[in-house]
Amino acid sequence: MSRIKEFNLPDLGEGLTEGEILAWLVKVGDVIELNQPIVEVETAKAAVEIPAKWAGEVRSIFHPEGSTVEVGTPIIAIDTDPGAGPVPESTTSAAASDLPTPSAASLAAVQVAPAEGMVEPGLIGGVAPGGRTAVLVGYGPRTTPAKRRPRKPPTPIPAPAPADHGVVVGDKTSPVAAEPAPPVHDRPRVGGPVLAKPPVRKLAKDLGVDLATLVGSGPLGSITREDVQRAVAGSAAVAEPVTATPPATSGASFGADREQRIPVKGVRRLTAENMSRSAFTAPHVTEFLTVDVTRTMKALDRLRERRDWRDVRVSPLLLVAKAVLLAVRRHPMVNSTWAGDEIVVKEYVNLGIAAATERGLIVPNIKDAGRLTLRELADALTGLVQTAKAGRTSPADMSGGTLTITNVGVFGVDTGTPILPPGESAILAFGAVRELPWVHKGKVKPRQVTTLGLSFDHRIIDGELGSKFLRDIGDFLADPEAALLAWT
Repeated sequence: MSRIKEFNLPDLGEGLTEGEILAWLVKVGDVIELNQPIVEVETAKAAVEIPAKWAGEVRSIFHPEGSTVEVGTPIIAIDTDPGAGPVPESTTSAAASDLPTPSAASLAAVQVAPAEGMVEPGLIGGVAPGGRTAVLVGYGPRTTPAKRRPRKPPTPIPAPAPADHGVVVGDKTSPVAAEPAPPVHDRPRVGGPVLAKPPVRKLAKDLGVDLATLVGSGPLGSITREDVQRAVAGSAAVAEPVTATPPATSGASFGADREQRIPVKGVRRLTAENMSRSAFTAPHVTEFLTVDVTRTMKALDRLRERRDWRDVRVSPLLLVAKAVLLAVRRHPMVNSTWAGDEIVVKEYVNLGIAAATERGLIVPNIKDAGRLTLRELADALTGLVQTAKAGRTSPADMSGGTLTITNVGVFGVDTGTPILPPGESAILAFGAVRELPWVHKGKVKPRQVTTLGLSFDHRIIDGELGSKFLRDIGDFLADPEAALLAWT
């Protein structure tokens, strides 16, 4: 068994297909332990640290920081027995590869699709002209994550196809060549189809880049994200050449055209896609309620003074969350999902709390929050906020939400019309608590006042149900102690 093992980027869940390497936590030559964090990767869900699958010595790092890597691609090689001396050449060349090597006769038997019917890299098992499946004779369509064989010097192989065409070998697409050829990106592409994966094509379309004008640097000359982004940067530089290096400035960094281009990826991209889909799928309705929360603020002060609560973070959001959870018990239809021909009402409440982070807006949730005591809820809120600020929220913590609160009051905002997270039927905006003149017991007095904004899916929640739900939240915040006695 090989000492050198290649560790592939794992499937981080929720159907994610790629991740961006934010930071390597190890370097070549480091001796690492089993489950030691080795790399920080940002997906469309969150930034996560990935632990080592084996203990040993880091021999190779395949992708630098800032690279976008597909799931299943090797990212690091680890020598699992570094004390055994030098690694034999035969062992190195066979590292982490269990694929059988096809014979020259098998390769020669492969029919290569013509240019107009080529399957794009990464689309192994796609339909070729004539309805054939583009796989090597004797090999089935891809059913497991691809494994990469370390590069070897090419050997002469009889091939009926030109060097620029590709054939599918097991799980891999590799060029057929009788002798070493110069890198594809060093040769201009002449005619033929443009090779680019769908996400790259979409990026080029969004940025107004003609793929036919680019020379690809990827496998088989395919166009990569970096090729498209370089083309955009190059066109800006041509428009107004920079003769001197501009001085460093704080804040945004603008180019010579006085414009800044920020790639939309990771959390920000997923948020944009989710919000667009939700806004134009679920018919939103928003209602507002202004509430005198003076008694809530006094109740929080009394709670902080209790001996067993002195080390607990207590904020108005705690009682807002409790109010929402109790109101759901009275109106369970609010905690549901529209599923086309049916409405799925959920007994459990995975309470989402919208959090603004450096990487964009995320909505982690507290699982089964309705069954937590007030102290447990306070601890869960504290942990959720601290994890989000540290950028360590896992994809699992952001999946499965059923109802959400967004605390816009921390920014000094009175309220808003929030957009529903996909799959949820209601979201509550909690505004700033301000001291305002308020009529209390027939007299105008300074009171602590806030405004709530409730957006809901009108396919599920009609005006009456939405109004009653929002009213009950307001009643709780107006007098939480009386509501706890009456509702529990």
